[in-house]
Amino acid sequence: MSIAHGVAAGMGGIRAAGDLVARMQMARKMRIHEAKAYVAEKLKISPFDLSDPHVMREVREELDIGIITSVPGCAKGIEAKARIAQLLDIDIASVNRLKEKMKF
Repeated sequence: MSIAHGVAAGMGGIRAAGDLVARMQMARKMRIHEAKAYVAEKLKISPFDLSDPHVMREVREELDIGIITSVPGCAKGIEAKARIAQLLDIDIASVNRLKEKMKF
């Protein structure tokens, strides 16, 4: 099952930076080259490295923004989304709803 999940997530998903680039395309209406440049700058890597799953695994672990396989102590789910929102300086609806619920 883990192999099927890894293949399904693929290069366009969390194995590399496809999810981050897609978020920028949707959130800021950026073209793909513009979104890749923005994400690479925020991650402090080259745009070429965005599609390298080995580089991105290290970057994602270091920044704690979610990885494809569960590692104890690493962010997952809404925690990873919150870190991504902060890192990319974007609004994510589910993160904003959680923040509103957390206010007392």
